[in-house]
Amino acid sequence: MQMDAFVDQNVSIIDFLKTNEISVNDCYLYQWEQNNVDENVAYLLNTITIRYNLETWLHIKTYFFDGKIPKNLEGLYFMSSEWIGFEKLLEIDCKSVILGRNWISVEEWNSFFKKWIAMETNQNLECLQLSHKHLETFRALVLHDIPHEVVGEGVKRILKTVRNRSTEINGGIDIRRIDGKTATFFVYREFWTESLAMSIH
Repeated sequence: MQMDAFVDQNVSIIDFLKTNEISVNDCYLYQWEQNNVDENVAYLLNTITIRYNLETWLHIKTYFFDGKIPKNLEGLYFMSSEWIGFEKLLEIDCKSVILGRNWISVEEWNSFFKKWIAMETNQNLECLQLSHKHLETFRALVLHDIPHEVVGEGVKRILKTVRNRSTEINGGIDIRRIDGKTATFFVYREFWTESLAMSIH
């Protein structure tokens, strides 16, 4: 749905969808202009049941955006996620997650991974991708007081990435959850971009 194509009709379109569909499998939300569609997007997320995937290319302007983030999705992809704060991060419980351009602080990421290790949040998470993070900087600033293992570059592993893909990596940084599951952090290269990724296995 192009959220800024027919702004005045968005609510009517959403109501029509709700009246005629119990749920949708996949939802893709776009916005070309910089106009404010926050209320319409929140209304859509609070009204329509999304079953499998949600991908947004939106310019959410409100840090206190009150849209309900769907849970238990196969994929949750926010290409611009500046509006996602720590509390919303804890609410996300999907398998495959991309948080592009997020403003979550290193202290909050540290707390998040501690909660993940203790199985207090995001237990369904299988892979996470963040934009523009350097692995060693991430280790120094986020994992400084979290037990972790730096895996040698000679160790090759095939790990799951977002969108049900997999990639072969050398090395990485491992942390372990209290149930024995391992999360490996590595640099994920796709086309001309590099991202910090976390894969749970």
